[in-house]
Amino acid sequence: MIRQTSESDGSNAEILSVSDLNKAAKSLLEGHFPMVFVEGEISNFSVPASGHWYLTLKDEGGQLRTAMFRNKNQRVRFKPRNGLKVLIRGKISLYEARGEYQFIAEHMEEAGEGELRRAFEALKQRLQTDGLFDESRKRALPALPKHLAIITSPTGAAIRDVLSVLNRRFPALNCTIIPSQVQGEDATQQIVAALELANTFSEPVFDAILLTRGGGSLEDLWTFNTEPVALAIANSRIPVVSAIGHESDFTIADFVADLRAATPSAAAEILAPDQTDWMQQFDGLAQRLTRAQSSQLRAAQAAVQSLTRRLRNPSQTLTQMSERLARLQPRLLNAVNRALQHPELDRLEKQLNTGIEQQLKQAHARLSSASARQTQLIERQLIDERSNLQRLAGQLNALSPLAVMERGFSLVRDEAQTVVGRAAQLQADQAVTIDFADGTADAIIRNKPTLKVEETP
Repeated sequence: MIRQTSESDGSNAEILSVSDLNKAAKSLLEGHFPMVFVEGEISNFSVPASGHWYLTLKDEGGQLRTAMFRNKNQRVRFKPRNGLKVLIRGKISLYEARGEYQFIAEHMEEAGEGELRRAFEALKQRLQTDGLFDESRKRALPALPKHLAIITSPTGAAIRDVLSVLNRRFPALNCTIIPSQVQGEDATQQIVAALELANTFSEPVFDAILLTRGGGSLEDLWTFNTEPVALAIANSRIPVVSAIGHESDFTIADFVADLRAATPSAAAEILAPDQTDWMQQFDGLAQRLTRAQSSQLRAAQAAVQSLTRRLRNPSQTLTQMSERLARLQPRLLNAVNRALQHPELDRLEKQLNTGIEQQLKQAHARLSSASARQTQLIERQLIDERSNLQRLAGQLNALSPLAVMERGFSLVRDEAQTVVGRAAQLQADQAVTIDFADGTADAIIRNKPTLKVEETP
């Protein structure tokens, strides 16, 4: 309530109630100090049943009554105590009911941690401006790392969690631990050296790096908030996965790394594929390969059967030719007999009967000549027929694979019973089967076959 009154000099004066004055003072304070950081030492710390914190923040020259309500103090990661120096972010206010000036805390951290937090934010801002956090410079991880480098303390809990997950998901993954301190004065230098070693390692080379450690305070994790470690991660030619602390912990290394995992176990889940999925894929490929081989084998068997039906036995062909020759011989004899019964012989016989001896001799001479020519003709025809028969039999015999194998040739088949036609199909230590004319033998190829090189004219 505001009233006007007259003073002795006749001027008017504004009269305020206590409540109005406190309200005006509160509005003035909160408007002038919307949010401030205050550093001081805790005293008179108390926690009533409500769960709120009440304390006095003091230094050498003054004191400040401070309150931190339950919904805010639940986020503080340490237990306040009298004598502890802290940095508090909050608002200046006034408790109107008692007219008491107080500080309402929003965030509290130990004073030393506050300095680290400011250094963290400054380095983060500078590296972000330099482009070290850009997504465009981050590299994709391999679907299945062939060789994983793990940079961590060999005695910490993080490495046990990582190895447990890797062994469960993909035990065949090749891993090498590069030991390093993860906190302390020498930790920064050791981690930088470990990253450089991983990038120069060649027996065999790494294709992914996991940089990890367990949880801790901001001071415990400070090695991973240093500029040398950040630059070493940025300069790595190999993709780097960072898994530092707990899910709520963020470090400079997380922002620079190609991928940030919430925990060491989560990083192992990301890097190692599920062996069950891979086995299912292998089973599917094996079934497809089996079906393809079966299909090819059936096609080959059908082709062999077709060729077998078309390929006649040479002995059967010779038998048929012999039977044909046997049929031709009687016909030839009949032809000779018919030739000997020619009408000319009757006329000559009549001439002989008439006593013309000369004509008989001439007739006999002509008959002998005709008989000789006929005999020669028959013999030549028989020779031609036998020659043709032998030629056909030789051709048939040449087409037979058994005849080829009888001449010293053999047939080589691989493990899938596929005929090997060229030396390039063979590998060293490969098992093969050799078919001879009289049996088979198993063999091992001792050396990689030497291929013939054709010279270019």
